[in-house]
Amino acid sequence: MLRSLARLAQPFLQAVDPERAHDLAIEALRLGLHPRQRTPDDPRLAVDLWDLRFPNPLGMAAGFDKNGAVPDALLAMGLGFAEAGTVTPRPQAGNPKPRVFRLADDRAVINRLGFNNAGHAAMRERMLARRGRPGIVGINVGANKDSEDRAADYVAGIHAFVDLASYFTVNISSPNTPGLRDLQQAAALDDLLARVLEARDEETGKAGRTVPVVLKIAPDLDEQAMDDIAGVLDKRRADALIVSNTTLSRAGLSLHPNAEETGGLSGEPLFVRSTAVLARMRLRIPAGMPMIGVGGVHDGRTAYEKIRAGATLVQIYTGLVFGGFDMIGEIKQGLLDALIADGHATVAGAVGSGVAEWASRPLA
Repeated sequence: MLRSLARLAQPFLQAVDPERAHDLAIEALRLGLHPRQRTPDDPRLAVDLWDLRFPNPLGMAAGFDKNGAVPDALLAMGLGFAEAGTVTPRPQAGNPKPRVFRLADDRAVINRLGFNNAGHAAMRERMLARRGRPGIVGINVGANKDSEDRAADYVAGIHAFVDLASYFTVNISSPNTPGLRDLQQAAALDDLLARVLEARDEETGKAGRTVPVVLKIAPDLDEQAMDDIAGVLDKRRADALIVSNTTLSRAGLSLHPNAEETGGLSGEPLFVRSTAVLARMRLRIPAGMPMIGVGGVHDGRTAYEKIRAGATLVQIYTGLVFGGFDMIGEIKQGLLDALIADGHATVAGAVGSGVAEWASRPLA
């Protein structure tokens, strides 16, 4: 019944303002009006990473559940993990509306939300309410737009959630907070990661474990920038790398008034660029450092190609805007079919199997 309702609701959500549709989707999930996975995942999809066992490698990317309102609903639908945020120390409204734009012909979205969220205190209250429940929930931390010390805001996020997060993502790659991507420059990134990892290590006793810290970067990087980031990661040893956030590129889009809107582009047009950057970073960073692939995933094949390009886990968001939550099961089945077709007994066996091919792809 709920699966049928979700399918019926999809055309309605496509007809209303994109941000309003998102808010309605969050409310439906909060009320339990969503399909549920009825059978366990095939064990061949399981991923062991850090001290965690992911039932499957497909997760929700940050940006959907900014305030940690519905992680358990996302997990109940069959995602292997969920990432809440981006959350900043103080609440902020984000950029003026309208700030989310669909490009239906391209199955893409442009957003310039600007880290709109209710802040640490509100997120912590929600995370405390779900303490003890199963499931892997990461927390994506960011900095307030008007912060005088942005690195300190990330450190504050570690202190605020270290006893509640399955892992942290340090988001320095949103294009919608002026100057935020400057933190990807070598000196600034070195300082940021040093401070964040020190804070994490200080809090290990409170957490009862060493909570993994993951860095999330942009797809709009040249070769030197990739080298610089890899050098810092080799020095500071974050626990994983996410590639990538949204892009400022508009290459390949169809003619549409919304294509000229300011903001970050997500969805299918991002797939090739983000996957090529993923593979290039896989060849640069320490061999044992895992990666999470995000950008343009919309079916089992694209999820599989992220894994072939070097990702251990894969995240989705914009694909669900156009395909609905039924896509979760379809993507997992398609991924399993691809693994079997290529003779891989597990997801781990496929990781990086196509990295050379993807690293040679042009970024444009």
